[in-house]
Amino acid sequence: MLPDTSLSEAPVTRRVPWNKGRLVGQKRPLKPKDVWGIRVRLEISGSKRDLALFNLAIDSKLRGCDLVSLKVEDVQVSGRIRERTTILQQKTGRPVQFELTEPTRKSVEAWIDHAGRRPGDYLFPSRWRLSPHLSPRQYARIVHAWVESAGLDSSAYGTHTMRRTKAAQIYRKTGNLRAVQLLLGHTKLESTVRYLGIEVDDALTISEQIEL
Repeated sequence: MLPDTSLSEAPVTRRVPWNKGRLVGQKRPLKPKDVWGIRVRLEISGSKRDLALFNLAIDSKLRGCDLVSLKVEDVQVSGRIRERTTILQQKTGRPVQFELTEPTRKSVEAWIDHAGRRPGDYLFPSRWRLSPHLSPRQYARIVHAWVESAGLDSSAYGTHTMRRTKAAQIYRKTGNLRAVQLLLGHTKLESTVRYLGIEVDDALTISEQIEL
């Protein structure tokens, strides 16, 4: 009996890698000038939702899934926007606290009033009937639009750009990894090191700034 070679003779279908032609890896944080540039454009455009979403994304340092799932009571109590709040992260189930700066509080309050959002409502509702709030994919498209409006290459930025932006600035100014770890809600310091893309040169630069 001849061996069955049907399997070896079957044509091989090669799949195109999902990331072919795409820039992958760590997404860049925004520079301060880019943050202000985007913020000014949103203020001029009069987009209350996007301005509140942008400011809250920068301050909260939340993952996209947590940001779009925020409810009014997460940021407002007795009609007043909180200066600090705590939520449970979907990925880890652990609480993380974040601050709301004055510009963020003003923009969030303006959005809640404009949209008529009430306690119990999702802060950023979706325009699609099947989704009660913005989806992470919708949020990603919004982020890319913000980045493009600033004249940046949107392929180099993403939703994690928003999460990393303020964290990266805090680390650059203080060198305090533990503080950044707490703000990002990481369970391990090693995760924070990888997330920020810290290299030996960064550590040496910090060390050179200390005189004894």
